[in-house]
Order: sequence, then C-alpha cells, then structure tokens
Amino acid sequence: MELFFGPLAVLAIITIISCLFLVKQQTTAIVERLGKFHSVRLPGLQFKIPLIDRIAGRVNMKIQQLDVVVETKTFDDVFVKLKVSVQFLVLKEAVYDAFYRLENPHDQITSYIFDVIRAEVPKMKLDDVFVKKDDIAIAIKRELEEAMNTYGFGIIKALVTDIDPDHLVKESMNRINAAEREKIAAEYEGEAERIRIVAKAKAEAESKRLQGQGIADQRREIARGLEESVEVLNNVGINSQEASALIVITQHYDTLQAMGETTNSNLILLPNAPTAASDMLSSLITSFAASEQLGEAMKEKTKQKLLQKKT
Repeated sequence: MELFFGPLAVLAIITIISCLFLVKQQTTAIVERLGKFHSVRLPGLQFKIPLIDRIAGRVNMKIQQLDVVVETKTFDDVFVKLKVSVQFLVLKEAVYDAFYRLENPHDQITSYIFDVIRAEVPKMKLDDVFVKKDDIAIAIKRELEEAMNTYGFGIIKALVTDIDPDHLVKESMNRINAAEREKIAAEYEGEAERIRIVAKAKAEAESKRLQGQGIADQRREIARGLEESVEVLNNVGINSQEASALIVITQHYDTLQAMGETTNSNLILLPNAPTAASDMLSSLITSFAASEQLGEAMKEKTKQKLLQKKT
C-alpha cells in the first residue's frame, strides 16, 4: 500500500502545481478552455483546470512605445525622413479585442502612421514641416485613436521626434542661413561706417567753423590793436601815414624775429628788406586811392545815365 500511495501523492502534487499559475504585475493572462476563450486573469496567483484550461497568452498592460521612420516628399519636392514615436497601451476593458482581433498591432499602428504622414506632409513646404510638426503629431494621434480604440488600444501620445531632410538640402539650408547672416552683418557694418563718416564730417565742419571764428576774432583784435596804435602815435604828433609805416616796419621785424627763433623752419620771407614794408604800404595806399577814384567815377557815370533817361 505504501508503494501505491507514493505515486498517487506525487501525481496529486503535480496536478495541484499544474492547476496554479502566477500573473505578474501590469500583465494579464488569457485563459482558453478546450480551445475557446474563457477568461482574463489579473495579476496574482490564479487557478486553471489541468488538461482543459490553458494559458493562450499574456498581454502587457504597460505603456509601450513604437518608433517609426517614414520617408516622404514635401510640397516643394524635398525628400525628408520623419521619426515618429507613438506611446500606447492596452485598454483594461478591451483585453479580449487587443489579443484576438489584431495579429500584429505594431504593424497596424505603423501602417496608420505612414498613411497620415504621406497624406499631410506633401501639403507642406519643408520649412512648414519644421514649424508645424506638432500639427502632424496631432493628426497622427487623432487618426490612431479613431482606428485603434476599436481594437482595444489607447493612444497616449504621438510625437514627431526628428525631421531629417536629404544631406544636400541641409547643406543648402545652412548656406542660405549663413548668407542671410552675412547680409545682415554687412548692413550693420555699412550703417556703422555711415555713422562714422557723418560724425567725422560733422566734427570737421564744427572744427572749420571754430577755426574761422578764431581767425575772425584774431583779425578783429589785430585791427583793434592797430587802431589803438595809430591813435597813440597821433597823440605824440605822428600823422596817420607815418604811423602806419611805423607799424608795418615793426611787424616786419617781429616776423623776422619769430622766424629766427625757429631753428628748423623752412619758411623764406621775400622780400625781406626793411624798405619792402614801406613799399608794400605805399602800394596798398595807392591801390586804395585808385579804388576810391574808380568808385567815384562809376557813381558819377551812373548819375549821368539816370539824368539822360529822365530828360
């Protein structure tokens, strides 16, 4: 009897063990009875009938991510590759549909992504693809939700994670960007140069104005000094002509003295005889007198013409 109960005990233990199975957290188990769907088992220790029930499969309830790279053409005939990441999960209330209705859900999701991208991107130019990538992601999520909810899958998020144009296009875009920045830099440099030129011209104009004002003030003071000198000489009995000659000779010698104090001067004063100053003064007086006579003659002539017209 002991030999008989020994195998029965072992068989009973094996049977009990085969009746029990574990379902991990964030996982569900599909149990079939005689080849037909029976139940969905949740995480924990579960029981099944040996030889009648079997575990048909296990469904991952975690959020999953599928990365898809799609190559398509934009509105301006540029080929571009888009990397799309779709985050999805199996709905708790639709585990049966997720397990039995789709043979390969990843392929199904990929097909919808291709369909949406190749319908949306050809309507956009390349620059718009970069700007409106969020709109593309929203369109993908909307399309997948409408299609995959029926099969027991919920779409959490769709992201366009990378946009990769052809390398020749990227080089062209970089050259365009560099040229645009060089153009802006040249405009700023030109504006800065214009400001420098205007500022320099204003400074030179102000310098000339101040220089002219200084010369005018200098000549005014010289004239005032000469006038005072003539008055002083007149007070001691020297007439105006003699006083003027004396002043000119004095200035002549002052000029020679200033030239002599400068050792490296290349200035030559011609003529440099003392009589030259007197001759210069005489010439000026003669010239002034001739100018006065010419002016008086012109006035007289003009009067005679007016009288002839009146008569």
